[in-house]
Amino acid sequence: MRTAALVAMLALTCAWPASARTPEQVAEAALRAAPVWDGHNDVPIQLRQRDKNVIAQFDFHDTTDTADPANKRIAMQTDIARLRKGRVGAQFWSVYVSAQLDDRQAVQATIEQIDVTKRLIARYPQDLEYVTSAAGAEAAMKRGRVASLMGMEGGHSIGGSLAVLRQMYALGARYMTLTHSKALPWADSATDAPKNDGLNDFGRDVVREMQRIGMLVDLSHVSEATMIDALDVARAPVMFSHSGARAVTAHPRNVPDTVLDRLKANDGIVMVVTLPSYVSEAVWDWSSRRSAEQARLADRHPEDPKAVEAGIAEWTTANPAPRATMQQLADHVDHITKRAGVDHVGVGGDFDGMSSFVEGFEDVGGYPALFAELARRGYSQADLEKIASRNMLRVMRGAEAYAAAHKADPPIESATTF
Repeated sequence: MRTAALVAMLALTCAWPASARTPEQVAEAALRAAPVWDGHNDVPIQLRQRDKNVIAQFDFHDTTDTADPANKRIAMQTDIARLRKGRVGAQFWSVYVSAQLDDRQAVQATIEQIDVTKRLIARYPQDLEYVTSAAGAEAAMKRGRVASLMGMEGGHSIGGSLAVLRQMYALGARYMTLTHSKALPWADSATDAPKNDGLNDFGRDVVREMQRIGMLVDLSHVSEATMIDALDVARAPVMFSHSGARAVTAHPRNVPDTVLDRLKANDGIVMVVTLPSYVSEAVWDWSSRRSAEQARLADRHPEDPKAVEAGIAEWTTANPAPRATMQQLADHVDHITKRAGVDHVGVGGDFDGMSSFVEGFEDVGGYPALFAELARRGYSQADLEKIASRNMLRVMRGAEAYAAAHKADPPIESATTF
């Protein structure tokens, strides 16, 4: 009897500290056990735009002094110090290039972005480690380095060629967002007039070939019809590298419930973005009204850009922008969790690809605050570990397992266009 009482007392004693932990302590424990795997960061395009990919003098330890007002550029939002502060253990670096480029330019520019990303990683071997697999990412995190992978943002990067797609994979790209801001001849974007009502036959072959070789299919930026067509074709998990929930903020870039309802069966993931117009309905509404005013001014002053600039400055002064909050960001995590399950949500900040921020989350160092907010809402340490990186590890392993099972399948061939 005394033994049973002693066991019960010890159980209560062991359980007490865990139940008494603050949200910040729960978040810290989770991120120590499972560091953040961020789905999308745009440092590579910053290197192209600011330094033309000449990085010998670029200091990635600290980029807080990189503001360039003369060229209307704010300071960068990512560096090694803030990656450490944010408990980031793995990062998909976006090798994005402009969707305005023609096919040949886009392919060359993407290869240049892959090259500069690899050069950047190689310069900081104590902090960054280039990896191309889930196992490699997990091993790098255990060594205390930021596992560094690459993703292409937009199918224009393959120039309409499955051969180029395969070679981009060979160069290290491990996901491709099917579109960016513009519709492609084979896939529709969320922010452009549709051309295909989703994917055409070639677009479906792109999805099949990506999954055959083990490249993750990223459905951020695509139209709802493209999401649904891709899920119809997909036999391995898909991802949304940086998107929110459309039921929370009605931006067309966010994921509708019709798609969230299918995500569990696919075993995929939505990595929640921090861009304010995707996070906050009020910010999205303000952005829409500002765009409408800019279009009105441009129509009124077609040959006077200074008048347009002055007019939009006056409008902005009279209509100050609302701010997106950490609570609103957590609302997206809540909705995706309730609709698809906690196994299907992650984080994809989109830092260095945006010029405004969620309050309290101005750079990559802000992840602990988000995870503390989630802990405050009742997420367990195990839940937070899943959201931080365990879910993304599972998704990538799923894509790799599918490719391994189909390694004997012949490549899908497509005819050359010139």
